[in-house]
Amino acid sequence: MTKRTSAKYKIDRRMGENIWGRPKSPVNKREYGPGQHGQRRKNKLSDFGTQLRAKQKLKGYYGDLTEKQFRKIYGEAERVKGDTGENLVGLLERRLDAIIYRAKFVPTVFAARQFVNHGHITVNGKRVNIASYRCKEGDVVAVKDSSRQLAIVLEAVALAERDVPDYLEVDHNKMTATFVRTPSLGDVPYPVVMEPNLVVEYYAKN
Repeated sequence: MTKRTSAKYKIDRRMGENIWGRPKSPVNKREYGPGQHGQRRKNKLSDFGTQLRAKQKLKGYYGDLTEKQFRKIYGEAERVKGDTGENLVGLLERRLDAIIYRAKFVPTVFAARQFVNHGHITVNGKRVNIASYRCKEGDVVAVKDSSRQLAIVLEAVALAERDVPDYLEVDHNKMTATFVRTPSLGDVPYPVVMEPNLVVEYYAKN
């Protein structure tokens, strides 16, 4: 098992939820946390614990971002007019690695980050190798011609477990995805309930 895969499954176990909806998640078999004391961690969470868990779950879903990265994105969401929680989700979904994952060009968000970093992606015809690159409405993201037959791409396109959301227009024959609009929370196909409002409460107090 690779380090990234191990980390991904550890997040599932720690949260007690299959946050990516993957068939092989250990949570499908064991709903308690990792480690020898995992089965004891079923105490009722405090308000702080609930807020912290909501933050860790959302942060983990997008490839387990660092606290510094996530806090920076939250700060931007807070400065934009409108609901901060909705803004936060919109900014996270505009990340290039998130779009690559949503378009089903790769099987996981962890793989998406690596795929972008290795130079397999273009935005509006120009190569971009920064996973956190923020796309704008109308941007066209594409897999380079030389990368379209990679096993990881073919595997992802064939995945039946998730659908492409309607804020992307995807052509799997040309391996392109157009970012149509910034989604609201209700548009995003999370396999589990995400609660960005609790994330806002967490940062308001800490």
